[in-house]
Amino acid sequence: MKHIALFTLLFLSRLVFSQETYPKITGYFGVYHPIITTSSEQTNLNFRDYYAVGFPTGINIWKSSKIGFSFEIVPNIKVQGASDKVTNIVFHPGVLVALGNGYTFAGRMAFENSGRYGVTPVINKTVIKNANSSYFVAVPLPVRFGNDHPATVTIGVQLGIAF
Repeated sequence: MKHIALFTLLFLSRLVFSQETYPKITGYFGVYHPIITTSSEQTNLNFRDYYAVGFPTGINIWKSSKIGFSFEIVPNIKVQGASDKVTNIVFHPGVLVALGNGYTFAGRMAFENSGRYGVTPVINKTVIKNANSSYFVAVPLPVRFGNDHPATVTIGVQLGIAF
């Protein structure tokens, strides 16, 4: 009887200690490639006349296994001809919603130092999960307004590592 009680106690304590604790803080870094940007005036394709790339870096604070908050900063670089420069930096706070099967939705606000603002819905899929890191693919859909420019919609691809 003592052995059964001891075994039960050890088994239950393992279940308790194996659960994740919240809030859970994770960080990530990625490379973002905008593919096509369209507005009422024009459509621009990345890789054709120029090359644009962003480097999303952020911290996620998960309140539970289903919902969290994210702080993200994205410096964007544009290379055109012999010229290259940082075109803007985006502050991207948002809400994270775990959708299951490795998918996450991020609903982000966007504030660019160029004077533009908007929203960026993102669908993210974890493709490789290790003990201390995971690799992901994301499809952001930035929508921007302001600064005396027409509204734009962009679709892009992001690859990254979370830790």
